[in-house]
Amino acid sequence: MNRLIVVSNRLPFALDSAGEDLWTVTPAVGGLVSAIEPVLRERGGTWIGWPGIPGEIPNEPLAEATRDAGYNVVPVTLSETERDEFYYGYSNEVIWPLFHDLQNFCNFEPAYWQAYKQVNERYADAIIRSAKRDDFIWVHDYHLMYVAQALRERSTSQNLSALTFFLHIPFPPYDIFAKLPQQRRLLHALLQFDLLGFQTRRDVRNFLQCARRVMPDAKVLSRAETHVIRFEKRKIRVGHFPIGIDFDSFENGAKCEAAAQRSQQLRASFPDCQLILGSDRLDYSKGIPERLRAFRDALERYPELRSRVVLIQIVVPSRVEIPRYHEFKGRIDRLVGDINGRFSTSNWIPVQYHFRGLDREELLAHYRACEIAFLTPLKDGMNLVAKEYCACRVDEDGALILSQFAGAAEQLKPDALLVNPYDVEQMADTIVKAFRMSPGERQARMKRMRRIVRKENVFWWVDSFLKAGARLGARTSRAFEKRSIRLRPRYGGQGATLQNENASHGNHR
Repeated sequence: MNRLIVVSNRLPFALDSAGEDLWTVTPAVGGLVSAIEPVLRERGGTWIGWPGIPGEIPNEPLAEATRDAGYNVVPVTLSETERDEFYYGYSNEVIWPLFHDLQNFCNFEPAYWQAYKQVNERYADAIIRSAKRDDFIWVHDYHLMYVAQALRERSTSQNLSALTFFLHIPFPPYDIFAKLPQQRRLLHALLQFDLLGFQTRRDVRNFLQCARRVMPDAKVLSRAETHVIRFEKRKIRVGHFPIGIDFDSFENGAKCEAAAQRSQQLRASFPDCQLILGSDRLDYSKGIPERLRAFRDALERYPELRSRVVLIQIVVPSRVEIPRYHEFKGRIDRLVGDINGRFSTSNWIPVQYHFRGLDREELLAHYRACEIAFLTPLKDGMNLVAKEYCACRVDEDGALILSQFAGAAEQLKPDALLVNPYDVEQMADTIVKAFRMSPGERQARMKRMRRIVRKENVFWWVDSFLKAGARLGARTSRAFEKRSIRLRPRYGGQGATLQNENASHGNHR
């Protein structure tokens, strides 16, 4: 079994300074870490990433954080300037808004691209130091789309059996992608991977469309769900692999006594009301203002909702030091104030607004307590909150209102109530539809959604991607062996074999 090399922007923990020579280590939480760590421990391997602090990385706290990991950890260092221009700059002021169809939020500063390439090259160097020939290399997400290009420029990629990549965010259609100044260079870099994974079929279609339009030398061959791009004498395989959650962990957590009691307390706080849950990180792609406007419209046009529903909106703070995010929070605050000012009564406040993160137990209790989830991103790679909500509905009841532009919509339709997050009136009408839905229909829909989320969980996702990559690696190994056999002189000899293998390497330079 080949070792696994995981490469991501962040390591599965974060270091943070707590004063002079004092450091805190915060483990990352989430499905990606919980799914990949067991595979790393079983197969042996390495996780390459940034520990979250600019400048020199302290050896002792790093050693303490990784002592019991069960796999190797290779930190990548970033200076403050690189963090600002690579992470905050190109990754989050260019790629993030553009790939979410929000090009008006982009800042196409040329220096950002140079920093992006420079940091990706540093990650490539870390891979070269860590990887062996048959290792399975799995690069993650939009921060690191240039890594394979950097590896091939170093003429070392021929020593690696397969370079694979998974994009967690959406891939945009051509008319959006074409606005990127580096469109050709970025696509060329992505085509240096051997396997490209996306969340949805729509993302795959968008990528193939861009490859056809931007890279005329790339030949796209598609048959059913199998897509191959022939480019520069290589074959790149493209597929969709929708990420899931650890269903059992969420379901069992929601069943525990503490979550059940907290859920009952929440229900008792709002008697005779259906609870509607919105839960998002503070980000302009999440559609929070549009959701609040829809809720306001529903209260205006459907008086039956007044004193009968409560919207619990959780917004997890993120990047509030950036002026645009600070202004965005101000918009949300004003909308909440307007709704509560116009519709509140002496014993009913329509919006319960929490600008903070919830601990896991509290979050699971909210999932369990709220009859309706209202999740309306303008664009989202997947939206795992939708799947977490389904997993926590242990009574198999509840309605899910979900943006049609969330990746999860592809798996959860037709049982989720899909909406256009730009259509305020349609969303308001859907709130009423969910409110009026019979218990029987709610249960039938939720049972089917839970079945899908349970089956296509995060472990299924990891397994399906690794299997696709393993087939790729097997083909690479067989091709390498065939070249060696075919080129070996009739009389044999070690020197001839070594010479031909080296010649084969040179063909990839």
